[in-house]
Amino acid sequence: MKTTRTSATKLIVFIAIIIMLFSVSCHKSKNPIESLPPETISSDENLFNLGQQHIKKDMEKGILYLRQVIDSFPRSFYAQRAKLLIADAYFNKGDEANLILASAEYREFMALYPTSPSVPYCQYQIAMTYYKNVMKPGRDQTKTIQALQEFRKVVANYPNSEYAKLAEEKIKDCEQRLASHEFLIAEFYYKSKAYRAALSRLFEIINKYPEFKRMDAVYYYIADGYFLSRNYDQAEPYFIKLITDYPNSKLVKKAQDKLKTIEARKKTAK
Repeated sequence: MKTTRTSATKLIVFIAIIIMLFSVSCHKSKNPIESLPPETISSDENLFNLGQQHIKKDMEKGILYLRQVIDSFPRSFYAQRAKLLIADAYFNKGDEANLILASAEYREFMALYPTSPSVPYCQYQIAMTYYKNVMKPGRDQTKTIQALQEFRKVVANYPNSEYAKLAEEKIKDCEQRLASHEFLIAEFYYKSKAYRAALSRLFEIINKYPEFKRMDAVYYYIADGYFLSRNYDQAEPYFIKLITDYPNSKLVKKAQDKLKTIEARKKTAK
């Protein structure tokens, strides 16, 4: 009998512990909005301030309060501010998953508030979500291309905004990265003696990225590609352009030597 009572007591204690743990769990998972005082829930400003206070120390809770502003007061000025604050919070996290969320939030802001003065900022930030993940020239340049497209939208659609100039600088950087990528491929083909493939990439650089910082090397490889293919008449003008346009280049001496060789071979051919 004593053993039976002891077992029953243990069972009751066990059940009580389970109930207590369940209650604690339910309390923790309770929506924090429900515990707010009525004067906070009914005020867009109070809800926004609460979200702003929590967004850095407890991002999930901060976003919850800010979304409540958007849902309860969609036409409020604070709804716009809340939407931007959510987008910026994801952006500031910096990892790829959060940058994708940030881009979605910025795009949604532009769709919801197309006349807002913050729209140019959102377009610039969308571009930055791609730019933050660009890779080195030797690797895949998909993010660079995407960033370039979005930065160009800033300049095209909001030319008088403060973000247009920032976008122009980023455009130059993206173009340099893409040109460097093409150059590395061209250089590989050149060294592999696949001159036709190398020339194709090099001419693409000239046409698409005329401000490329290594344009002297581009002209040298074009000239030498023709030279090594024994197309001396085609090689000559590019060696001359290198010498004329980039007199301080380290490749000038090589170009001059190749021109002398071309002249000598022309005389021999006569």
